[in-house]
Amino acid sequence: MGFQTPLYELSDYLKWTTSGKIQLPDFQRGYKWEDERIRQLLVTILRGHPLGVVMLLKTGNDQIRFKPRPIEGVGALTSVGPETLLLDGQQRLTSLTQALTGSGVVHTMDSRGKLMDRQYFIDMEVAVQGEDRMDEAVLSLPGDGIERENFGRDIVRDVSTPDKERAEGLFPVRLLFGDAMSWLFDLDDRDLAKDFNNKVVKPVGTYNIPAIELDKDTSKAAVATVFEKVNVGGLPLNVFELLTATFAGDAAYFHRHGTDFRLNDDWKETQSRFSRYSVLAGLESTDFLQAVTLLTTRKRNLQDTSSRPPAVSAKREDVLKLTLEDYLEWVEPLREAFVWVSTFLADRHIFDVRFLPYPKQLVPLAAIRVVMGSEADLIGTREKLVRWFWCGILGELYGGAIETRFVRDLEQVPGWARGDADAVTPNTVNDATFVESRLHSLRTRGAAAYKGIYALLLGNEARDWMEDKALDLVQYVDLAVDIHHIFPKKWCEEHKIDDERRESIVNKTAISAVTNRTIGGAAPSDYLAVIEKKAQIQSEKLDGLVEAHLVPAGLLRANDFDSYFVERRERLCQLVEKAMGKVVPRDLDRGESEEDSTQFQLEEIEELPDEAA
Repeated sequence: MGFQTPLYELSDYLKWTTSGKIQLPDFQRGYKWEDERIRQLLVTILRGHPLGVVMLLKTGNDQIRFKPRPIEGVGALTSVGPETLLLDGQQRLTSLTQALTGSGVVHTMDSRGKLMDRQYFIDMEVAVQGEDRMDEAVLSLPGDGIERENFGRDIVRDVSTPDKERAEGLFPVRLLFGDAMSWLFDLDDRDLAKDFNNKVVKPVGTYNIPAIELDKDTSKAAVATVFEKVNVGGLPLNVFELLTATFAGDAAYFHRHGTDFRLNDDWKETQSRFSRYSVLAGLESTDFLQAVTLLTTRKRNLQDTSSRPPAVSAKREDVLKLTLEDYLEWVEPLREAFVWVSTFLADRHIFDVRFLPYPKQLVPLAAIRVVMGSEADLIGTREKLVRWFWCGILGELYGGAIETRFVRDLEQVPGWARGDADAVTPNTVNDATFVESRLHSLRTRGAAAYKGIYALLLGNEARDWMEDKALDLVQYVDLAVDIHHIFPKKWCEEHKIDDERRESIVNKTAISAVTNRTIGGAAPSDYLAVIEKKAQIQSEKLDGLVEAHLVPAGLLRANDFDSYFVERRERLCQLVEKAMGKVVPRDLDRGESEEDSTQFQLEEIEELPDEAA
């Protein structure tokens, strides 16, 4: 990548934006500057103060075929195509192009976001008094030049024609780089016209704006990085927006179909197909592109016969290397795979995005499904996929830098799940560890392992205590199931139960809204009696429903929190062991807090036999 730092006059930029020699890459967001910000921009220029650097990218790079679009507000273009693309400075140059050329009407908004049209004028008598008065001199008026009050019934000022502008002594900024002399020639006050021309019009005519001009060899990754570094005031640019522009500029697709490919529209189609599955609501466009990249780079890796084939990857720079052909190859298989993922999650009792432990884990899971096809549904294979899934969640392995883990999952899980002779145990399974004391610190649904244990409890044949209904997908919604305290918070506070144990997942389970209201803040022995009476249920039957939540019913009825906590903690450890296929080290003495626990080393964690998974 090479670059220059030329200095161009504002008049040149205006010629280039209006002719189309400078255009925007299609990934740029729309124009959105407010009225006062535009007025202050004009004040800056009229004072001769710097307004910052703009960044331009020379076109002609076959590897970067961004779809261009004109600066907003520009009329019919005279050039065939852009010579440069504007990477940084869109809001400034759009504001200046609209305000200083053509009708001078700028499509903007007020401070509350209300859309409106404005024109900008210079009070000549104020402006000639010096740059210190320029802020007062620059005025923003309605787009039609008529300022009204009293709900539009009374006209305060009318500068809707050149003669009315001159009568008010207001020079339209649209003529600063246009036919200013003709307007000034017809002004009655000849001295003011001459003074204004010398002090305002001539100086602004030589106003310069520096540029950083990237050459045509600049890569897409470099464009993304540069854009993010300079665009600190706006929203961060993501790879989806860059690829939207790249795919729209695909000449082969246009030749075949007579239209550009619109990635935004295609993503809307994907979202429409996913809309029935609430657990996919958090899937982002960049997640989908990462899955495409995993499959694309895997195919290239397998097809390459050299000693150093290209690596499988989900990194940003490799997402940016995707071609439209790559995307179209995998979009339909991945749409089907993500729908399959939603059923896989439902089988794990993960029904909505609020309780999805790791949204990013869906990326490798969908890619694995594409690679494995229907084999992923075979009993033995699926059991291993389930074990890998829980290891990732309960081992809390998808919370940091995860692109490398995505790759290892795709490379290792399919063969291992199929039972291939040369398969290795996936890193995610090997790396996963869970110790008893972690149960003490799982206190809010923000933790992936917290959500994971909650889902495991739902899947442990847990039923509602009031209505004896399975907490499946339908009942989960109808009963408004959520996670609540077993020993109520009020009771715990009254009996001086420490926060660590009171708020731990050991003291929580999945309960319907009506059951939670029935529990209230009462002692367990009391609320169980109320449930029996309201639900007309025998004690033995209710105890069975309670036990299905891995809650020791006898200790609950005895209001024995200390013994209950130790027993249920042990039951949850066994639940985690079954899911992960690994022994959970017991690193707490009974009654000991997490802070006092002895830490186990990773190598001390045993593997359970496969059948235990």
